[in-house]
Amino acid sequence: MIYYVSANYKYIGNGTKEKPFQTITEAAQIAIAGDIVKVAPGIYREWVNPINAGTKEKPIIYCSEVKLGAIITGAEQVKDWTHYEGNVWKVRIPNGIFGEYNPYTTVIKGDWYNAALPVHTGEVYLNGKSMYETFDLEDVKNPSIYKASWEPEATIYKWYTEQDESFTVIYANFQGKNPNEENVEINVRRNCFYPDKTGVNYITLSGFVVKQAATTWAPPTAYQEGMIGPHWSKGWIIEDCEVSDSKCSGISLGKYLQPNNENKW
Repeated sequence: MIYYVSANYKYIGNGTKEKPFQTITEAAQIAIAGDIVKVAPGIYREWVNPINAGTKEKPIIYCSEVKLGAIITGAEQVKDWTHYEGNVWKVRIPNGIFGEYNPYTTVIKGDWYNAALPVHTGEVYLNGKSMYETFDLEDVKNPSIYKASWEPEATIYKWYTEQDESFTVIYANFQGKNPNEENVEINVRRNCFYPDKTGVNYITLSGFVVKQAATTWAPPTAYQEGMIGPHWSKGWIIEDCEVSDSKCSGISLGKYLQPNNENKW
């Protein structure tokens, strides 16, 4: 069976070429061994959670119809910014949008990771480029260049977050740009293409752009997640994809059995 997906289809589809699904998730819920999911160019703002496994002889194949034309992103656009002062803008985001995982209350932490400052798994992007989190609103108002950066001139694009009742509040310095007229996005989802259960074997992901996920630290001796990953499954092929802007791990393939280590990945 071949299922078709198009984010630009305006009606409820059934997965046929004439009436494609609007989301990859719809196909991922029903695709079984030997099926192919063909995804048209477009932006897919979703966490694709493959339900069924393929087999060695009949994998389930998810492919972009045009190489790098289909984009799976863990980010959402934000347009409701209000001017705060100077180059700084402010937005209040209902926490309900994040579900059980709020990237702006979740800090990166884990075994072997010793951060001097509590960086969040969330991120703010201006026209596809990630900005710099800071930990003081004054630093957003009056940003200074961080000379040790690979791109020092970009370090004045800063953001800061805090909680206000049931809202996540973000302040950001866009250096004279109006965020409501630009493409401003924030991390919302933890993963982009990643099963929530183990044993979803023999999956192929081919030709996608996958970006902008709020992943946390993948320690070498504990659970390791990625923006893309098999979650302890076997037989996966990830090919011809462009992977970027995962907060921590872009692709996690898991780990092997080490002597004197009870974790099997």
